[in-house]
Amino acid sequence: MLQLYFSPMACSLASRIALMEAGLDARYHLVHLRTKQVMDDDSDFRGVSPKGAVPVLVLENGERLTECAAVLQYIADRKPETALAPRFGDPDRYRLQEWLSFIGAEIHKAFLFPTFWYKDDGSLAKPRARIPQTLSVPSAHLADRDFLVGNSFTVADAHLTWALLLLRPAGIDVGQWPSLSAYLERMQARPAVKEAIATEMALRKTMAA
Repeated sequence: MLQLYFSPMACSLASRIALMEAGLDARYHLVHLRTKQVMDDDSDFRGVSPKGAVPVLVLENGERLTECAAVLQYIADRKPETALAPRFGDPDRYRLQEWLSFIGAEIHKAFLFPTFWYKDDGSLAKPRARIPQTLSVPSAHLADRDFLVGNSFTVADAHLTWALLLLRPAGIDVGQWPSLSAYLERMQARPAVKEAIATEMALRKTMAA
C-alpha cells in the first residue's frame, strides 16, 4: 500500500486529493513541519526525507518519492483510466507539467512559502507585489474553461486548488479574480476534494488545540 507523509493544509493536500480522486488506498502519516516530528511515533521526519518537506510518497517497494509535481504525476499514472494526467504521447502531458511547474514555482515557492514561513520584516513586499500579476495567468486561462488541462480534472487542478485555498489566510482575496473564485467553488464541490479538505482542516484544528 502507498504511504503519504503529509502536514494538514500543506501542499501535500494536493496529493491527498489526487489519491482520493484516483480511488487509491493509502496510509497517511501526519508530520509536524516545524518540529520535523512524525506524529505516529514521535520519530524524526528527516529520517524519512532529508529535505524535511512534504509530500513524501512511499511506494510499495519502499522507495520514496518527493516533490509535489513528481508525486502527483506518479499517483495519476497509477490509475491512467481516471485521466488525472494525460497519457504519454499526448501533447497535453506537457501542458500538465507546465502548470505543475508554474504553480509550484510562481505561487507556492515565490509567494505562499515565504508568507507562511518568514517573518514579515519587509522582505515580503516583493512577493506580495508580484502575486496579482502571477494570478492573472491562471485567471485568464480559466476565463472560458472549467479545468487547467483538457476537459477534465487533473492533478494540476488538485495543485491549484490547494494554492487558491491558502490565498485567503495569506491575505489575498481570490474574489479579485472572478474566474479563479468560480473555479475554486467548482473544485470544492467535487466529493473527493471536499472530503480531503474537511479531513485536513479537522486535523489542523486538532494540532492547534
